[in-house]
Amino acid sequence: MVESFNSTAVKRGLAPGSLIHVGEVLDSVTRMSVIDYDKSNVEEVQIESLDEILQYKERDSVTWVIIEGLTNVEIVEKIGAIFAIHVLVLEDILNTHQRPKFEEYDDYLYVVLKSLVLQEGTFSVSYEQVSLLVLKNFVFLFKEKTDDLLDPILMRIRSSKGRMRSLGPDYLMYAILDSIVDQNFVLIDALDEAITSLEEELFDRPTPQTMHGIQRLKRELISIRRYVSPIRELMAELLRSESALIQASTAIYLRDVSDHVVRVIELLESYRDILSGLIEIYISGVSNKMNEVMKVLTLFASIFIPLTFLTGIYGMNFDYMPELKYRWSYPILWGAFISIPTVLLVYFKKKDWL
Repeated sequence: MVESFNSTAVKRGLAPGSLIHVGEVLDSVTRMSVIDYDKSNVEEVQIESLDEILQYKERDSVTWVIIEGLTNVEIVEKIGAIFAIHVLVLEDILNTHQRPKFEEYDDYLYVVLKSLVLQEGTFSVSYEQVSLLVLKNFVFLFKEKTDDLLDPILMRIRSSKGRMRSLGPDYLMYAILDSIVDQNFVLIDALDEAITSLEEELFDRPTPQTMHGIQRLKRELISIRRYVSPIRELMAELLRSESALIQASTAIYLRDVSDHVVRVIELLESYRDILSGLIEIYISGVSNKMNEVMKVLTLFASIFIPLTFLTGIYGMNFDYMPELKYRWSYPILWGAFISIPTVLLVYFKKKDWL
């Protein structure tokens, strides 16, 4: 059954644990693949039915099941039935508006977070929810679409006979988390370049488009922080977990991921401050330009006020104005018209107002 809704609001009134795909449909086709490995062997197969994974339940190897595309609710429901996964966990897997979090159960661990991928062209980020179920010998990974997110890990499994293949599903969980978190450093580098470009534009030739660019970057940064910041809490809970599914040897690697998350968050905070500063600089620049314009207009007004005063007096057309009968009145008035602005301009110049 394929049923999908864009908004969580459609589930209002439904019973807890109602399995409905919520979110944008990034891939309408659900693909399933299995990577089964141990120290000496690797087996990769594409499967059409979940019944095909039952044969791996009796093995001692690590079985990694990748589900790409979440619109087929029946697949998620059947995995829950086969491996006794709580229905609320299944509901969270299908709801792609989840906040990154970690939940610990008796026989399995549940981790959900966002994979952030930089788009080509202007700085823009796409978001994909990744959910993990970690069991004794199984790791289920649920993604919204087919992409190259997992390629580095698959390459390590295919080529390595060392730590990657000798450790258990908890180490595979670490590798996936590490790959997703380290992608954020690519975003950080791109964000740094975008901010540097805006800074140069702001100081050289600021335009209203510069302000739009700063605001757009700030909105993207807010979205990134919303999905990255909770991972710090997620990693802290993972490190505090006393689950038998997380070996002591894996904890040190999880701490390394936690350190990376902290670094990313600190960099995002610094870039947020920089963008706020750029906005203030732009506003100050606009205000300064406005002040310069007002200054020039004020100086011109100051020059023409006395001239307007004189023309106002001699434009009243009274009968008894002695100056009107004087032969040199007109040249004298023009002399005043020229002298007053000249004196005022010299005075303004001496005061450094011009």
